[in-house]
Amino acid sequence: MTLMSRPKQQKKRTVKSIDMDKNLAISTIERQNVLNNRFAIEAIQKALNIEAIFFDDQYCFTKQMVADFYEVDTSTIDRYLSNHADELKFNGYFLCKGKSLKELKLQFGRLINEATKTTVIGLFNFRAFLNIGMLLSESEKAKQMRSLILDIVIATIHERTGGGTKYINRRDANYLPSALAEINYRKSLTSAINKCVDGHHTMKYAQITDYIYKAVFRENAKEYREILKLKDTDKPRETMYAEVLLMIAAFENGVGYEIGKSYKAKGEQLLSMQEVYDIIDKFTEHPFQQPHLNDVRTKMASRDLSFRDAYHGNLAEYLKAVTPEEYERFIGSESIDFDSILEANQEVLKRLKQAEE
Repeated sequence: MTLMSRPKQQKKRTVKSIDMDKNLAISTIERQNVLNNRFAIEAIQKALNIEAIFFDDQYCFTKQMVADFYEVDTSTIDRYLSNHADELKFNGYFLCKGKSLKELKLQFGRLINEATKTTVIGLFNFRAFLNIGMLLSESEKAKQMRSLILDIVIATIHERTGGGTKYINRRDANYLPSALAEINYRKSLTSAINKCVDGHHTMKYAQITDYIYKAVFRENAKEYREILKLKDTDKPRETMYAEVLLMIAAFENGVGYEIGKSYKAKGEQLLSMQEVYDIIDKFTEHPFQQPHLNDVRTKMASRDLSFRDAYHGNLAEYLKAVTPEEYERFIGSESIDFDSILEANQEVLKRLKQAEE
């Protein structure tokens, strides 16, 4: 059992890639992100030359086969099965017994090398086989496997997105209607700022927007740009996911309403920036907002880590594994070619540009 040779023109691994390699061994989220990505799993399976048994419509490995491949003792595999039982079972480790075991012995009795009186055999499907390879810290073979996995995961996402992930959010069919809705609701906030808030004509918009970003994402526009490595010409909102845009739309619409309400309560005296900040703080802390804030923070932090290799440190507590459904949505059968849609709908493009101006 050997790893196939690496593809030619392999790029030199960076310090960050090496850190990600270590993360596979210590982070449940990092491991699950790989295992939930069926496109990467299919590519990894093609890239490996591994002896396996095809049983119950899937490739399977006995404990001995796994130990032999990773060059460790079966006792080491037993220890990981004990310490990570739930994770390995979730990703495809299962016990073969009864009628299924009889069928297994009939088909592969010589290969599985188990005693004839054995009443149960643990089997790893391909996902579970990769899973334990991500966990094994004492295996040099497992370390090689993790390195290969990371290379393939990155290459697969870039291949399916046409070479870049900056605008992977646009591959979601929900992005365009959410972007249009956000533009319309944004106007209610800018109108309220223009009419009801004291301050420099252009600076007050940027300051209030920054404060809203901080409230929603726990990072301002500059920090967001740095994390996603955006250029000066890139517009942050064009990189945001549909759910994030809708949350921003609802949030800004509500803040705009509260600004107007406070303005009238003051006898139509202009609000100070601090008064606007107090409105945003109060709006953020309202119990109604908490489920929505938690949802968009989770989606932004988790998707950016998986798809863009971008880590939002201030949102670390919200990180979760990206689901198989999300992979389908952004790089699978449910994803769309946003540029082609815009080319076919010039009127929509015109409206977007006019709104930006």
